[in-house]
Amino acid sequence: MREIIHKKIYGPFGKYSLTRQVTFAMLALAAGTVLLCLLLNTLFLGQYYVWNKSKILSNSYSEINAAALHGTLDTDAFDIEFERLCVNNNLTVMIINSDLTVVRSSVSDTQTMLKYFKELLLSFSETSPKSYVIQKRQDMRMESEYLVMWGVLSDGKLIIARTPLESIHESSNLTNRFLFMIGGIAVVCAAVIAGIVTHRITNPILELTEISSRMTELDFEAKYTPRSHQNEIDLLGAYMNEMSAKLERTISELKSANNELLLDNERKTQIDEMRKEFLSNVSHELKTPLALIQGYAEGLQEYINDDAESREFYCEVIMDEADKMNQMVKKLLTLNHLEFGDEAVAMERFDITELIEGVVSASSILIQQSGVDVRFDNSRPMYVWADEFKIEEVITNFLSNAIHYAMYEKRIDIFYTEKADCVRVSVFNTGDAIPEDDLDKVWIKFYKVDKARTREYGGSGIGLSIVKAIMDSLNRQCGVINRDGGVEFWMELDTRNEEFPKEIIA
Repeated sequence: MREIIHKKIYGPFGKYSLTRQVTFAMLALAAGTVLLCLLLNTLFLGQYYVWNKSKILSNSYSEINAAALHGTLDTDAFDIEFERLCVNNNLTVMIINSDLTVVRSSVSDTQTMLKYFKELLLSFSETSPKSYVIQKRQDMRMESEYLVMWGVLSDGKLIIARTPLESIHESSNLTNRFLFMIGGIAVVCAAVIAGIVTHRITNPILELTEISSRMTELDFEAKYTPRSHQNEIDLLGAYMNEMSAKLERTISELKSANNELLLDNERKTQIDEMRKEFLSNVSHELKTPLALIQGYAEGLQEYINDDAESREFYCEVIMDEADKMNQMVKKLLTLNHLEFGDEAVAMERFDITELIEGVVSASSILIQQSGVDVRFDNSRPMYVWADEFKIEEVITNFLSNAIHYAMYEKRIDIFYTEKADCVRVSVFNTGDAIPEDDLDKVWIKFYKVDKARTREYGGSGIGLSIVKAIMDSLNRQCGVINRDGGVEFWMELDTRNEEFPKEIIA
């Protein structure tokens, strides 16, 4: 609806459109100019014509009087000048002596002209206030109006001149008709030119209007394209493009800030939930060993069994449970440092094959006790970029987890899968698959797929959380996959031969 109203009022020929206003203004200007010319021509052209003819008569008198002063009035040398005056100015001139003998005349019928001018000569001789007089006179014989000049030259000769005024009326009518035709053409041309010019002006303005309208809807894809000959409108369009880009960036930043605020609120809620869950899990994990320690300590205190073997057993249980709690606290502190980025990550290039051999060798007693078969091809080195100490922690957790969960064939395979810029290190153990619903949860603190078995070997459910935190600090991936006959845990490490900073603060 808004677009329809906008088009109706401000469109190319809308009620308030610039094209319409400029076109009407130019039409009014052209028509007004033509009408003004017609009015001025009708009212003042005749007066101007009489004034101009009077001036011509005065100038002609001055030239003829000058010749009279120099005594060249009746010479052959003055013939051409006299003819020029009469022909160019459309004058009838006669110069006579006081005895009415003709000195010079521009007409051959001198007697008729003398008869016409006789009354004027008599009138002038009676009054003679000036050297010459210019008046309008009606020639009854010709039924025409003339502008007549008569007077006395410096040498005493008489001069009579006249020019017809009828031509001014014809000229005025002809001029008015011509102006009317030309004015009509001028009005049409003005309308066409106004339409073209205003169209060229208003098109960019309408484009800018459309762009601004889209900007109000937060659509910043529309951009103004300047013309080949840039002007003020193109400069305005360039600034609108810049404003659109800045507004888009500002809104993007505001949305990003709003999103960060929402994420912060979510993280705050998650942290609060994690804190509650953490306290609950820690309380649960510590409850059993603390109960055992308390129970066996009370047994020792009350001398339930007096023999040395029983006391030794009680002490071993207390020490074992205390050690489990100590290991869990250490792991929690390690995980806390990793999650909050309190530990520096030292990126270095090392042979992970040698590192895995060391971890397998350190776990040889546990491997023998569990009766598992560990297979690892250590025939070639594999150099990676990572924090060697932290990767050793990951391998230790993967191997420990595989040893405790190995079943059936009790086989553990450690192998590499090389990729374009990294290598995947996998630890596979035969045994039961992890339920699909639990695959993404094994990295959560205190989460145990098989709680009874985890408790059996003293697991706390923190090891894989430490693995995930370490890999996140290295910006690398890790995961778990159910395979035929077992489970595979994997991690990916960078193998590119690029220079890394010695230390990256996580």
